[in-house]
Amino acid sequence: MSFQAYIDNIKAKTGKSPDDFKQLAEAKGFLQDGQLVASIKATVITNWLKEEFELGHGHAMAIYASFKGKTE
Repeated sequence: MSFQAYIDNIKAKTGKSPDDFKQLAEAKGFLQDGQLVASIKATVITNWLKEEFELGHGHAMAIYASFKGKTE
């Protein structure tokens, strides 16, 4: 599955885009000024996405990758 397919599936399931997730992550303190906070590990973010949005591990990692700047 391509990165874009993951993003499309996430949008279809949650109604949220990577930018929406970035805003939510900023509100939770995982991002600051659009950048990942160094002390926040990937597991913390993926667990949040799995619990709150019922994403699978691969989909949660795609959102995490988008936080790191991946766009394709």
